[in-house]
Amino acid sequence: MTTAPVVVRHVNIGTARRLKMGERSILSAIGKAPATGPVAVGPLGLAGDEQADLSVHGGLSKAVYAYPAAHYAFWQTQRRERGVSLFDEALPPGFVGENLTIDGPLEHDVFVGDEWHFPDCVLRVTAPREPCFKFTTIMGFVQAGRAMAVAGCCGYYLAVERPGTIAAGQTATVVPGQRGLSIAQAFAGKFAKHAR
Repeated sequence: MTTAPVVVRHVNIGTARRLKMGERSILSAIGKAPATGPVAVGPLGLAGDEQADLSVHGGLSKAVYAYPAAHYAFWQTQRRERGVSLFDEALPPGFVGENLTIDGPLEHDVFVGDEWHFPDCVLRVTAPREPCFKFTTIMGFVQAGRAMAVAGCCGYYLAVERPGTIAAGQTATVVPGQRGLSIAQAFAGKFAKHAR
């Protein structure tokens, strides 16, 4: 079985800051932007990156969040159809809160335990991303979590197996883990209720 390589388009980082949600203001680090040059990767993620709510993001098993660039067209269409994309502009890298905007396998071809061997670090797939209210706020429409559940375009979290550095343009060789549930199956099992 041949597994497609992973190519990093952008490495994105961001710090926690206030996000306005109607009348409320909450701390969020969902806003990420591309970094230039190599970025250090440690056990808890990328240097210069933060997570505001460690109960659902970050930590050893969710140190890095990767998102396929192929899904961006889906979100642009969703936002345009709901009138929340005023100029139908292209969404910037890091818009969905991902650390790595990638070209490579989609959720049905990614399995928990797969390792991504980059030139200077190794990451291991651990779990699908879960839609949250901050994601819905950034997307600009209340059904964003449901749209993610129906489409299954969740991306995936990674643990850092070997620290080092990572940069845009790098390619990882995928070393398959034990083939149990794919990320798509794990996500569907967790969020089937959102799809109804």
